[in-house]
Amino acid sequence: MSRSTDSPELWLRRYQPDDDPAVRLFCFPHAGGAASAYLPFARRLPATVDVAAVQYPGRQDRRDEPFVDSIDALVDRLLPILLAAADRPIAFFGHSMGATVAFEIGRRLPPAAADRLVHIFASGRRGPATPRRDRYYHADDELIAEIRRLEGTDSSLLADEELLQMVLPAIRNDYRAAATYDYRPGPLLRCPVTVLTGDSDPNVTAEEAAAWAEVTTATTVVHTYSGGHFYLNGQIDAVCGRITAALKALTPARTGGVGG
Repeated sequence: MSRSTDSPELWLRRYQPDDDPAVRLFCFPHAGGAASAYLPFARRLPATVDVAAVQYPGRQDRRDEPFVDSIDALVDRLLPILLAAADRPIAFFGHSMGATVAFEIGRRLPPAAADRLVHIFASGRRGPATPRRDRYYHADDELIAEIRRLEGTDSSLLADEELLQMVLPAIRNDYRAAATYDYRPGPLLRCPVTVLTGDSDPNVTAEEAAAWAEVTTATTVVHTYSGGHFYLNGQIDAVCGRITAALKALTPARTGGVGG
């Protein structure tokens, strides 16, 4: 039987599912990224945190599907999928473009689901209301130069022309979505926001990271790690420890308490 393109099984990857988790953590990938980027989270976070990684269309096992070319359209598609899985406390983690997606979904949640949103982790992204500097790259050489600058892609992939041509369309599409995103004043988030950033990220200054405080009525805390835009690649253990600590109050002691 064929699955709808809006089937939860296509949109969400749960690598170590729990039948009754204390909290469900939805994870949103960066531009050009895929759900598999969050497999390390599923392996490191407590069993009571159900990692549900989002798989955008047009990549990996969804490579035959059309891309979604704007943040608004992506939120429109994702919102009903996430609402169907928001039967318990939920939290969002988004890196780079994924943080923007998490923010827009968070403030569009209906009241009952908004009450269950307990935390947003915004990684490698300026506050949504800060001036945008994202660019859309038409030429391959410009896009590849930008990928190299951010140091988030394995150099062996960049050297393999065939593989490169397979991944560039998804990256280009997502850069277009990020570049055309237009923040509109609206409802503020009501949950705490933890901002995670690299100390040498060329895309996010300390002031821009702190600007997440402008979009929530709850507390905002900024944690800075050694590294650039993709600091996360070398800081998985530390970041998962931070997530675990932030969600500790929601995690019951049936696994012996919350551990790293």
